Amino acid sequence: MFKAGIYHRPESEDITLLSEDTVAIRIKTALNDIKKIKLLYGDPYLISADKPAISQFLIKKRHDDIYDYWELELEQKTKRLAYAFLLEDYDGEVSLYADQQFYQPNKQISENGSAFFKLPYFHLIDASIGPRWVKETVWYQIFPDRFNNGNINNDPVKTLPWDSTVSPQSDSFYGGDLEGIIEKLDYLIDLGINGLYLTPIFKAPSNHKYDTSDYYEVDVNFGDKATLKKLIDEAHKRNMRVMLDAVFNHIGDQSPIWQDVIKNENQSQYIDWFHINHFPIAVNSDITDEAFSKKANYDTFAFTPHMPKWNTSNLEVQEYLLSIGEYWVKEFDIDAWRLDVANEVDHHFWRQFSTRMKQIKPNIYILGEIWHTSQPWLDGSQFDGVMNYAYMQHIKDFFIQNDQTPEEFTNRLTHELMLYSDTTNQMMFNLLDSHDTARIQTEVSNEKIVRQLLMFMFMQPGTPDIYYGTELGMTGGDDPDNRKPMAWQLANEDNITYQNTKIIIKIRRQYAKLFAEGNLVLIPLQDGIVVKRQLGQKIITGVFSRQSTLPIEDVSGMTVLFGNEDILERKLAPHSVFVYLTK
Repeated sequence: MFKAGIYHRPESEDITLLSEDTVAIRIKTALNDIKKIKLLYGDPYLISADKPAISQFLIKKRHDDIYDYWELELEQKTKRLAYAFLLEDYDGEVSLYADQQFYQPNKQISENGSAFFKLPYFHLIDASIGPRWVKETVWYQIFPDRFNNGNINNDPVKTLPWDSTVSPQSDSFYGGDLEGIIEKLDYLIDLGINGLYLTPIFKAPSNHKYDTSDYYEVDVNFGDKATLKKLIDEAHKRNMRVMLDAVFNHIGDQSPIWQDVIKNENQSQYIDWFHINHFPIAVNSDITDEAFSKKANYDTFAFTPHMPKWNTSNLEVQEYLLSIGEYWVKEFDIDAWRLDVANEVDHHFWRQFSTRMKQIKPNIYILGEIWHTSQPWLDGSQFDGVMNYAYMQHIKDFFIQNDQTPEEFTNRLTHELMLYSDTTNQMMFNLLDSHDTARIQTEVSNEKIVRQLLMFMFMQPGTPDIYYGTELGMTGGDDPDNRKPMAWQLANEDNITYQNTKIIIKIRRQYAKLFAEGNLVLIPLQDGIVVKRQLGQKIITGVFSRQSTLPIEDVSGMTVLFGNEDILERKLAPHSVFVYLTK
């Protein structure tokens, strides 16, 4: 028995509260090392010689290339749990894994739970269970300056003609605004969208608005507070949620707060609101990022001199930013916050932020922008989910780069999923492209592969997102090329990408509970993969081929949901997807 490969951590993703009296328990063991595992468990006050621990087998549910993952759900009416794992390997060796160490199994230990792992009491308030509505939401991300110009009277100076075929510059403006979004809400409803994510709308000099100068004002080029209130109200009338984007890592250098620091230096009331290394502060507006990085005298986002970093350990800064978060929830009834550069802000602040927002609106969704493994932020006290770039990159690599075998692909996805609890995975924000990445149609020009990617993403745990124009086949490289004006001329019935996206969204919405909560099974094929989602007796299966033709099982009598044109004599064409429902 390879004991170094056995791991379980209490009060982590390895033991998840599902309800007031139900938990899901997980343990990982070295690949193909353990034959079977029993959970010994009971109430810590009741386990005794007269009432020894109950035993129940765990199920080996998943594996990657390093570990087997074993799971069990159990109900414990007393809401207290003591538990240990009785493991047997393929050579017949048996060992008891408990809180302090491994033990040779004996009657005394099973009749005395003092050595067991403990979950002292089931506090549901500590659980990582996000808002239920998120699991059934399909998001649509809008970069407001580039979506639709609904009011030419608030256009910025030097607004360019609306042209989706021309690559914008980093300082280009096209006049998109909140009224333009209101005009297109019914377009989004027809597409199947029920969640709207707007990149920052607060007052800022740039087109992207991540350099906030006033958090309490809607940027005049986008409209005003009355227009924002109308947008949110109109969205809510259509049962559509609204998520705003906030930047609490840094502020724009045109903010009056930062300007006060520049003017008054050590005498400024805001001197401790930032990370200032020495004076005088460089204020040359023409300084390049590279030049600034060599002599930075204040901390910034990356080495961007126009974005000084907040000192969020300062109590005044904390209260200032927390009050901003509260204001937009209280006064405008927003449904979610997306938090920019969330990994560079301290955990202490985010715990306060989560508490304050959920006191106002218990079912608000809090999403962090984090591109790497995010367990420290997803313990239930900070974020509900993060932007799931890591998981999505494996998917893109598999279908686009062909740089991994199907078995390697399933191992990588399993590894990512097992970093978090199932309830946390349900809250992850899944996306193929965004304002920070190249567009998917530029990464791969083959429309059939794009269709595969969309369908595969929509079958995964988590809440899926469409970047504006992806449904129309818009192209664009890295920023700023990925921020072209919306190609409205492509929104027609002849656009195959548009029609396929509508069908895929419809499938996700129609079977929302199954995709939100159903068990996930990934099965590697010779040159493809099968995805199964099951909830109760209902199963949706997706078969995805890469470069080869794949044989497919007899699906007669089953309900075909997507891709039946790819089937010829029970063979799936290359770069195709076939999805069907079994009852």
